[in-house]
Amino acid sequence: MVNAQILGIDDVTGSVEVGKEADLIVVIENPLEDLKSLRNVSVVMARGQLIENPTFEKNTQVDKWLDSWLDEKTMMNITIENNLSETAFTVKEGDKYKLRWFTPGGEIDLCGHATLACAYIVMNYIETDLKTVTFDTMSGDLIVNRKDDLYEMDFPAYDLKQVKVTQDMTDALGAKPVAAYMGRDLLCIFDDEKIVRDMAPDMDKIKQIDGLLLHVTAPGKDEDCVSRSFAPKLNVLEDPVCGSGHCHIAPYWMNKLNKDSIVAYQASRRGGTLYCTKDGDRIKLSGKAALYSEADINIL
Repeated sequence: MVNAQILGIDDVTGSVEVGKEADLIVVIENPLEDLKSLRNVSVVMARGQLIENPTFEKNTQVDKWLDSWLDEKTMMNITIENNLSETAFTVKEGDKYKLRWFTPGGEIDLCGHATLACAYIVMNYIETDLKTVTFDTMSGDLIVNRKDDLYEMDFPAYDLKQVKVTQDMTDALGAKPVAAYMGRDLLCIFDDEKIVRDMAPDMDKIKQIDGLLLHVTAPGKDEDCVSRSFAPKLNVLEDPVCGSGHCHIAPYWMNKLNKDSIVAYQASRRGGTLYCTKDGDRIKLSGKAALYSEADINIL
């Protein structure tokens, strides 16, 4: 009754008094804990009529609207409002899902943790029987496999070219790298993970250095490597766990350590562990996912 009063509709609903009405559905599980429970409705009360074990038909017009892209300006505005390192948008097209990634600074060609997040949602809330999902992206088809509590992503490895360590790199990072490599991003190598963990780089100076992102990495004590990723050119100070970054980082350490598989740790404030395996000219990145929030977005 209180909710009905707040909404201003208590004159027609909100109680069981004569002359008032309310629609309701009955489900076995609590939909606030698991939205999938809404797929199995046992009873519906609609406009005073009781319907047991109801059957439902899809509204094709609603499906068509939901399965279409927002305009690019709206996607960019949502991304800016989220103010996260990346926001992903996906729409099913045929047997695949079209996937696009946006940072607050614009659209990018590859993002690992946003791909993992999309796969988690698709496999746990959209098509729950799926064990594999294929995303059509700017970087080609990206396949994600669910293996127990891990989600394994198949990504292209970047071809790294060694470049000269410059004074600009040292000034921007506050420490001199022992080596540097360029792919899509700049990869700077250090010999001590403490340097990487304690680093407080100058973001304005990073913007003046070549490479879309800048990754710093060192051998780890508990993992094969420890890394951090900075992206001020995309209006992202630090990426919490960067999948595309490890398409640079993992190939370097696999070659350096003569290993086909490594465990990598991203030492951001949030942190994260990646399990990386070489597969020809591609890298398989595996990680865990957890649901953080469910929310509505109001688009005016």
